[in-house]
Amino acid sequence: MAGHRERPYAPEIEHALATTETSQLLALPFLQPEQLGSSVHAYAMSKRASSLRVQTAAAAWGIRTARVNAVSPGVIITPLALDELSGPRREWFDKVRETSAAKRFGTSEEVAAAAAFLLGRDAGFITGADLLMDGGVTAALRAGELTTP
Repeated sequence: MAGHRERPYAPEIEHALATTETSQLLALPFLQPEQLGSSVHAYAMSKRASSLRVQTAAAAWGIRTARVNAVSPGVIITPLALDELSGPRREWFDKVRETSAAKRFGTSEEVAAAAAFLLGRDAGFITGADLLMDGGVTAALRAGELTTP
């Protein structure tokens, strides 16, 4: 969900994130450490880039009748997430859960089901999409009910 939580970047930045050759991304001026600021912002920008690159890839792969999509999950209960949920940001994660529309975190089975749908025939008209599945966390951020740490 990190790629969805910040406002879109300037059009020239979004274009560069979407179209720059992978081997050249780290040379972009706005991706230099002194420009990125916090690691949280850098992570969000990398996820935004992934979403934009899926859109660009969908255009290229569509010529071959292939579809390209992404899934952007929020907090999914995994062993790593359980460690993070009991760590120093525990209070913030509790607020995330309480504020989200779903009032819970997701499961790996739910992510798998979403991916299976996107891969299946019923999603044949979906390409270039980034499926946000965060239980409403991004909606709470946009509504001002939740802030990032």
